[in-house]
Amino acid sequence: MKILVTGTAGFIGYHLAERLISEGADVTGIDSINDYYDMNVKFGRLKRTGISADDISYSKTLVSRKHKNYKFVQLNLEDKENLDKLFREEKFDAVCNLAAQAGVRYSLTNPDVYINSNITGFLNILEACRHNDVNNLVYASSSSVYGKNEEYPFSIHHNVDHPVSLYAASKKSNELMAHCYSHLFNIPTTGLRFFTVYGPWGRPDMALFLFTKAIIEGKPIDVFNNGQMRRDFTYIDDIIEGIARVIKNPAKPNPDWTGKNPDPGSSSAPYRIYNIGSNRPVLLMDFINTIEKYLGKVAEKNYLPLQPGDVPASHADVQDLMKNFGYSPRTGIEEGIRKFLEWYIDFYKINLKLREI
Repeated sequence: MKILVTGTAGFIGYHLAERLISEGADVTGIDSINDYYDMNVKFGRLKRTGISADDISYSKTLVSRKHKNYKFVQLNLEDKENLDKLFREEKFDAVCNLAAQAGVRYSLTNPDVYINSNITGFLNILEACRHNDVNNLVYASSSSVYGKNEEYPFSIHHNVDHPVSLYAASKKSNELMAHCYSHLFNIPTTGLRFFTVYGPWGRPDMALFLFTKAIIEGKPIDVFNNGQMRRDFTYIDDIIEGIARVIKNPAKPNPDWTGKNPDPGSSSAPYRIYNIGSNRPVLLMDFINTIEKYLGKVAEKNYLPLQPGDVPASHADVQDLMKNFGYSPRTGIEEGIRKFLEWYIDFYKINLKLREI
């Protein structure tokens, strides 16, 4: 298969590219390489796939120095002209769109970025798929779309019309846009609602990274909602296993779907939505405590109220993904956190030995 993965300088995109390359797929990766967080982490990921920062030039196609079946292009999704050109030249069988402006809190102060990247950029992906006979579009949605919903666990069959951040609204918009293209142009689309992904090469703006950095440096950590938050923390390997299976199996119409009793997670068109999480929510304080035990340090905690745009709990119902794809998340937080900490200590060259717990 010829597969386009967008966001390959990003956390999930990097890991997915590595997985698909190892399976022998012909992979092209694109990324804008913006400065939303530490560029060294992004360039470090690219280096692992054989792409040197010194060789990168906007819209120039680079062939990996490590993998003959991997190419990379620095490209913005908003750049319709160059995106269309890439699609015409490569004739992709499948596309996995992971590029987006992430972050709930950042959307409170930088809303325009979310419209440009997550709405306009995604429209350009849909149009490129439409005009180049792409057989399968898989794209990143988010658990944030559940918003004001308080029925746990979160199910793809629940209504999600009440987002509480522009980031969440942009991801819900992606799902609606994808449905239109599935219905009008018969493009198989599958949206994956990710639940708090963590692990090696993770994002520096995420809780695990922030907590680890602060605890090691002896600085206080911000604990929102006074620590009374639950998150469906999902290890990166489990996420990648799920995505890889979905890429190989394009969405199909649901023959039982009816407009009189519409199921939000499927359609009469080749359109599907799935949660992809661990299905094992963890109390935030237990998550922090596990980090403290491994590091042998107790964090100074700055307890704060729930931030605007945040939700107090997330819990993924993954039954549909398990039933249709044999998805089975395996990694608990003790194992997952330890692997992240090992990576963090190695990447930043920190003289620290982890404790046994």
